Amino acid sequence: MEKFNVLEEISDPGLESLRISSMDHDQSSPTLNSTHSGNSNSFAYCRTNSETTSVFSEQLTDDFTSSSSDRNSPVCWPATGRSPYQPTLSRFGGIRHNHRQDLKPADFELEMMKERFSKLLLGEDMSGSGKGVSTAVTISNAITNLYVSMFGQHLRLEPLYMDKKMMWKREMTCLLSVCDYIVEHIPPMQHLQNGASMEMMFSRLRSDIDINLPALIKLDALLIEILESFQETEFWYDEQGSVSGKSLNGSFRKVPQPHRKEEKWWLPVPCVPSGGLSEVAKKHLRQKRDSANQIHKAAMAINSNILSDMEIPRTYTASLPKSGRASVGDTIYRYMTSTTKFSPDYLLDLLNITSEHEALEIADCVEAAMFIWRQKASLNHPKTSWDVVKEHLEGDKNVVLAEKAHVLLFSLKQRFPELAQTTLDTSKIQYNKDVGQAILESYSRVLEGLAFNIVGWIEDVLFVDKSMRNKEEC
Repeated sequence: MEKFNVLEEISDPGLESLRISSMDHDQSSPTLNSTHSGNSNSFAYCRTNSETTSVFSEQLTDDFTSSSSDRNSPVCWPATGRSPYQPTLSRFGGIRHNHRQDLKPADFELEMMKERFSKLLLGEDMSGSGKGVSTAVTISNAITNLYVSMFGQHLRLEPLYMDKKMMWKREMTCLLSVCDYIVEHIPPMQHLQNGASMEMMFSRLRSDIDINLPALIKLDALLIEILESFQETEFWYDEQGSVSGKSLNGSFRKVPQPHRKEEKWWLPVPCVPSGGLSEVAKKHLRQKRDSANQIHKAAMAINSNILSDMEIPRTYTASLPKSGRASVGDTIYRYMTSTTKFSPDYLLDLLNITSEHEALEIADCVEAAMFIWRQKASLNHPKTSWDVVKEHLEGDKNVVLAEKAHVLLFSLKQRFPELAQTTLDTSKIQYNKDVGQAILESYSRVLEGLAFNIVGWIEDVLFVDKSMRNKEEC
């Protein structure tokens, strides 16, 4: 199967050695460009919003502070509704008090591992009745919730606290260790010393894990390294939004802000000295922004490929309308069928989308129509991949409409980079049974969100610096 490289030339020395390969399925659409334009918004990437845990599990209580310890560290697996320190029933039915506060660090970690292993086996169903979610969804929730616990309150360009960084590495190593046992068997031909040949069965890591997991681990380390590079900076942050006298007069939020929306009031405001940042500081910021942007594109491409490989649940197909026209509506359908030269940008301008909620609704409709047209085109080739079908049936009406819908959906996501996951994507994640795909999807999704946030934070600092210089020139 053809593969492609996601990262190309990258200026950061730590990134130059990284060449990420990924399966090419539905990525025949235009080359993935940067989703960060002049209106980048930090900490607002809905696909991995650090304020939101997985939609398929309860939210964790984040007790982390700047001096958090192992004792008050939140459990990274989905919450059960009871505190780990509350009394529990013993095996004989009596009350057993949990004295984790008195445990040594090694014993405490062992107790934590026991609890997480139990939740994994129970599928987050603490009743033990077997009505829990699948193992794949449990691990996906665990990675999502761990990310929220570690990075949910990290809203600025500064290194992670040491305890959080160590916990992130330790817990991710534990969760990713499952992939070491996901293998595929191959029968290569072996030549014996007597000249005879025979097939011998060997096992190796499954190809998608072998290709993508090392790349994601590398991206993870590079993002942590980017945050570590901001230990001593010329800029600082103001929590309440009132900038000190050494910076802008008044609140930064009263200045026109192409990089931040007014409702993001909880974000700390970056401040710079009255003379602005030095050239060395600005060069460092731009370099790290470009590196994080490349990481974001790489994680996004991996995530898209993994989602395209996931099986489409029957619940989704059963809810679809009978025709693609009924899904997209008459306006979009007439333009897609009547125009010889299809322009997705012109169609999006014609639709005059005013909100991300409206954009998500259109994305759901277009994606559903695309699936319907693909399904109709593949009626005589049910077990053939879509790439083969569209090549074999080139010029077929359903194939043409499906490809136009694919291009339109891609352009819509490019225009709204903060767009949440579509109904199809969330359905795939919710009903996915493949543990390997669940790990790769959730890991790439959280790294994609972290990279997006870092780029937005850097853009905020550069914008404040530019505003300061323009103010002084006036």
